[in-house]
Amino acid sequence: MSNRMLESRRNFLRGAGVALALPWLESLPTMAADTKSQKPPIRLATIYFSNGVEPAHWWARGSGASMEFGQAARPLAPIASDIIFLRGLYHYNGLVSSSPHLGRMNLLSGETVSLDPKEIRVGTSFDQVLAQRIGDRTAIPSLALGIEPNELRLEDGVSMIYGSAISWVTPTKPAPKEIYPARAFDMLVGDGDGRRVDRHILDAVLGDVRNLRRRVSAGDRIKLDEYLESIDDIEKRIARATREERFEGWRPTLTRADMARPADQLPRNVPEHIRLMLDLIVLAFRMDRTRIVTLMLNNDLSQMNFRFLEGVRGALHLDLTHNGKVPEAEAMYLKTNQFHVAQFTYLVERLKQIDEGGSSLLDNSMLLLASSLFDGDAHGADQLPFVLAGRAGGAIRTGRIIDLLDRDNDNRRACSLFLSMMDAMGVRLDRFGDSDRRVEI
Repeated sequence: MSNRMLESRRNFLRGAGVALALPWLESLPTMAADTKSQKPPIRLATIYFSNGVEPAHWWARGSGASMEFGQAARPLAPIASDIIFLRGLYHYNGLVSSSPHLGRMNLLSGETVSLDPKEIRVGTSFDQVLAQRIGDRTAIPSLALGIEPNELRLEDGVSMIYGSAISWVTPTKPAPKEIYPARAFDMLVGDGDGRRVDRHILDAVLGDVRNLRRRVSAGDRIKLDEYLESIDDIEKRIARATREERFEGWRPTLTRADMARPADQLPRNVPEHIRLMLDLIVLAFRMDRTRIVTLMLNNDLSQMNFRFLEGVRGALHLDLTHNGKVPEAEAMYLKTNQFHVAQFTYLVERLKQIDEGGSSLLDNSMLLLASSLFDGDAHGADQLPFVLAGRAGGAIRTGRIIDLLDRDNDNRRACSLFLSMMDAMGVRLDRFGDSDRRVEI
């Protein structure tokens, strides 16, 4: 390994045209951090789920590890010390919209959603404001991921592009959303533009790996081995999924039609797809390829079928959430809430396991779990379900509940939270969306 590499702002493993960014290693003089600081950078991920929650089961009380949760939020229990459970935040412009679904898809901007089919406009999302300010510090300024593809049809005269995107580069342009794990992986380990990896990435950098292992501490050798194993694991899982055609969209069930028009099916394993995307977020943060990610677990007005959950039978997510308070349907809706929350918990626990020199990757991150509705059945948006995890390098005090329901509406603006989160990322604005105040996190 050359001295030039060791003295560079970033550190890479190189070989056969491949440059693989390294995780944070304390043995090296400068790693995935800003040039003026030896501290790991702060990362941000927003995990979105559609159609809100069962309100009666979405609650928390207590503090720290002993915090208790309602059934919908119960999968948060293992990470209670690592989160802030927020109550009462809302978006005024979404609440007053005449479109009960798409008019409230302003989750990360707080701006008014244009209901004119001739004009797409929702406001620049706060993750993209961050990307514009600090995105040049990484190869990929920000990464927008999803599970379901974009929809371009109209719903009640409103474009479904609103329901397909939460990250907006400009008020009128959504960030391109990647739903294929293989393409996201190529962006992370390639040149940032989705260059196809046509050979095993680790084989290409073995020479640098051998040299590096001799130069770092015993503790860093363990981190390096774990990091390389995680890349190898993701590569194998993507290769297996590709062979099994799990992420290649719809496929005809026959090579030759034996009827006039056979039904096409999506051969997608949703839980595995989601876990791959979550693992790619971990990889992106470890490699410092990007510090800003959004992941939509499903679209608004989702067509995802949750029959993969035990006890959920043959209903689309949209139908389960619009259940008319029928007990059997409500019980299935509750299971979807628990599934979404469990995915967030998985990501938090993964980041918590990764050491960055005395602090965990979770300690140096902010993870936001949120939906654009509260009561999915009633289209309620007078408050929104928000959970914030991670300590943002010490800027956030976790293991507590922030309850704003008893405050006046001007002190419940969700954009106040976003201003505080941007502060933690080193970007301070006087105003964002409909707020010039902050939430103390």
